Amino acid sequence: MKEELLKRLVPHGQEHLLAFWDELDPSDRTALARQIDRIDFDLIGRLFCHRDDQTDMGQIIDRAGPPPGVRLDPAENRFMPDQARQRGQEALAAGQLGVILVAGGQGTRLGFDHPKGMFSIGPVSGRPLFQIHVEKIIALGRRHGVRIPLYLMTSPATHDETVRFFADNGRFGLAAEDLTIFCQGTMPVIDAADGRVLLDQPGRVAVSPDGHGGMLAALGASGALDDVRRRDIRQLFYFQVDNPLVDVGSAELVGHHLLAGSELTSQVVAKTDWQKRVGNVVEVDRRLRVIEYSDLPDAAAKRLNPDGSLAIWAGSIAVHVIDAALLHRSIDDAEALPFHLARKKTAHVDADGRRIEPTEPNAIKFERFIFDLIPSAEGAIVVEIDPSEGFAPLKNASGADEDTPEAVRAAMTAQHARWLQQAGAEVVDAVDVEICPLWALDAEEVSQKGVQGTRVTESRYFC
Repeated sequence: MKEELLKRLVPHGQEHLLAFWDELDPSDRTALARQIDRIDFDLIGRLFCHRDDQTDMGQIIDRAGPPPGVRLDPAENRFMPDQARQRGQEALAAGQLGVILVAGGQGTRLGFDHPKGMFSIGPVSGRPLFQIHVEKIIALGRRHGVRIPLYLMTSPATHDETVRFFADNGRFGLAAEDLTIFCQGTMPVIDAADGRVLLDQPGRVAVSPDGHGGMLAALGASGALDDVRRRDIRQLFYFQVDNPLVDVGSAELVGHHLLAGSELTSQVVAKTDWQKRVGNVVEVDRRLRVIEYSDLPDAAAKRLNPDGSLAIWAGSIAVHVIDAALLHRSIDDAEALPFHLARKKTAHVDADGRRIEPTEPNAIKFERFIFDLIPSAEGAIVVEIDPSEGFAPLKNASGADEDTPEAVRAAMTAQHARWLQQAGAEVVDAVDVEICPLWALDAEEVSQKGVQGTRVTESRYFC
């Protein structure tokens, strides 16, 4: 086995991966051989050779304009919200929508050593993120008389625990055949100086997840994309696990997507702070693309329209409607989602087997971003939402300036109190309220629950 592996490694200068082979027991040798067999060393070599290639962001930004799409002010929109909602409801009732939930992150920044989707966020119920999202999917399916499949992407760090969590909780009511949990891929971590693959341990290659853009390859490898084809799913609603306010499967968003003939539609919020750390959706040469906040020069970020609003206004919130046809077309296109390189501090073992804990970035990690699909999508548009109705990401521990558990729970309470008040109920100030999606999925459904005249004076969970 060692000789066969060396035949693969030596031409690429990666034979050091077998430096400790003779010291490994048989099971560790087998595991290491499997890791090596999965590495595309030609690809690693190309990526390293082009590690310093940089896109001329200045030229791109100079050509960037506002993206076509739907604003909250309907004055210049092609279609009215009611038209979009009706078209989206037709697609939902026809069973044409599936859901992709990206849940590979751990709650490390929250001080929570588990998959972030397990974090209890319900302001009254304490329900975890996973349960909130699944109940929205079930409620949406019941409303339209269909079963909506969930394709849930994990990472190697979260996969096993996520699978157990769903099993232990009866998949939160979702039918077994409507849940596919699949794991994103990994890429080896290489030494930034010489391109050699690092060893995390004497018998294990150092790897890192290949980014949320790894979803495309993972969908194909897991068979999930085959399931999409078998079910004749036409559109996939994509979102990330950390946002409990997301309107999963929004009929209005799906409707705008279909009416515009878009292959990929991104939900956005209007930036009011030029320093907001979100991706910026722009149009360049009649194609949409996302410019990361770290790549946007201050001068461009501060640029204003005549009315005083930001010229680069559309902040991505990682919510998309994607045509299944675009995914099928892109799955075999190696360039559809290019790899991005990030220099990071990565612990590893050296040639003597000593554990090295670097104090400066020493390694290159590779990842893909789902928004790199946008330029290849025909007719791509954005749809603006009010963040109070759809965007409250959970990212930071208590005490941070924003995106904390307290801020997210307050946003959930505010939204649900607003729904109740619109339906004629009174919610006393400083009282926490929470609405289970299985009781009411939105303000319209709350209005049908006969809460007019109800006075809520203490914390209450409507379920």
